[in-house]
Amino acid sequence: MRLEIQCQNRLGLAQEVLNVLVGYQLDLRGIEVDPVLNRMYVSFPTVNFEKFQELMAKIRRIEGIDDVKTMAFLPSEREKNELTTLLKTLPDGLIAIDCRANVTVINDAALEALSISRAELKGQPLQTLVKGFNFQRWLESDDVLAQTRRIEIHGKRFVADVLPVMVPSESGVEILAGAVINLKSESRLGLHMVAFKKGDQESFNTLQAHSNLMRKVVREAKKMAQLDAPILIMGETGTGKELLARACHAASSRINKPFLALNCASLPDNVAESELFGYGVNAFPGTTDAKKGIFEQANGGTVFLDEVGEMSAQLQIKLIRFLQDGSFRRVADENEVKVDVRVICTTKKDLPAMVQEGKFREDLYYRLNVLSLTLPPLRDRKQDVVPLAEFFIARFAARLGRKVPHLTSSCAQFLQSYPWPGNVRQLENALYRAITLLDDVELDIEHLQLPSYNNDFGYLEQDFDGTLDEAVKQFEANLLRKLFPAYPSSRQLAKKLGLSHTAVANKLRDYGINRKSVKI
Repeated sequence: MRLEIQCQNRLGLAQEVLNVLVGYQLDLRGIEVDPVLNRMYVSFPTVNFEKFQELMAKIRRIEGIDDVKTMAFLPSEREKNELTTLLKTLPDGLIAIDCRANVTVINDAALEALSISRAELKGQPLQTLVKGFNFQRWLESDDVLAQTRRIEIHGKRFVADVLPVMVPSESGVEILAGAVINLKSESRLGLHMVAFKKGDQESFNTLQAHSNLMRKVVREAKKMAQLDAPILIMGETGTGKELLARACHAASSRINKPFLALNCASLPDNVAESELFGYGVNAFPGTTDAKKGIFEQANGGTVFLDEVGEMSAQLQIKLIRFLQDGSFRRVADENEVKVDVRVICTTKKDLPAMVQEGKFREDLYYRLNVLSLTLPPLRDRKQDVVPLAEFFIARFAARLGRKVPHLTSSCAQFLQSYPWPGNVRQLENALYRAITLLDDVELDIEHLQLPSYNNDFGYLEQDFDGTLDEAVKQFEANLLRKLFPAYPSSRQLAKKLGLSHTAVANKLRDYGINRKSVKI
């Protein structure tokens, strides 16, 4: 049995407690004192209930004792149990040695690494079991400092943190009492590195992924984010390609490094080149200083190239060289620069068709298309429309400092049935305008200003650009590209569409659709 005795600091009090135990012929198994908390703890064999009641009454009558109660463990026993549990739970090996390098404490993980039992280990110095570090010589050195070394145990490699254990002497001077060795195997180190590089997976929470199509994209993107190869994100205008690119950066090991973007379609060729790669001294009239380009500024991070399909042939060649080994030259500079940058590109264009037409370099396309993601248009992910709408409504209402309006059921149905040619961006802009002008607590169809649409004729846009022939060809190319994975030969596809083999083969060639350009 164990008692916790709350008492005053009085000379002879402990002796009186022990006299009570002796009076009942009880052997004292342990006694501990905590002068800070004014507690005394005693342990003795179990007694029957009547005798225990008498004993407790006598102890309570001792002068200076305030309270007595039973407890499960003495403080030292509790600490020992906690330490034992901790040592057993630790997945890494832990070994304590004395000043002669003999093992004093060892956990199960370390025993397994050493391939030895506790009985066999007794009396053995650690030096006979481990190669790569002389523990005895280290302990006998003049200045015993913490070490991190690679050691070998039975042909297996470990990283060992060797830490000296110092204890204070009676005079207050710290003296060496031994050391603690923490062992980490190669596999454990690998797990640590994977966890370290995982980054912030929560970054993908900003993407509304309720539909199966979008869930698949996010699932693939999370895996690709951990790698360093280029990512090519394809999708129509307004599908959220840059948002996905930023999520990939935030979920990677590069999260604490820059994320820099360049729109390849917004700048002239020479300006885009100097923005990407920088320029040397006196590169242009009126410039006397060199300038770092985006690739140098983003060293260690990510460069986002928006609409890479708009990049000129000259820039494409220079980008190929950069993707090979991360090296390049600034404009008007002979010195080579090398950086560590991850490239994420986006395009709304049909790159395989552009390759077929000679408008985009085939070698660059295959370098960029190592890891590819295709963002589906909003009309193909109807399950995401209402959650996206509610997200935008709440955000805009908070920004404008007003109560979040309720989305009516008829408006929700309308939003889901609308084809959204401008995708998520069009939905966001339409809702922003509606919330800004809304005077009601409900958002209904009448508050939205969108191009008219009906199920028979689709949407009608006033700013439609192009000819009927171009629109038909675009539809035809999209249809063939969607069907090709299921019917990956001109004969199979011709049979499906009710056309001649020659006609389908010609169309596939014209649109650049083949086994290389379309994933099967």
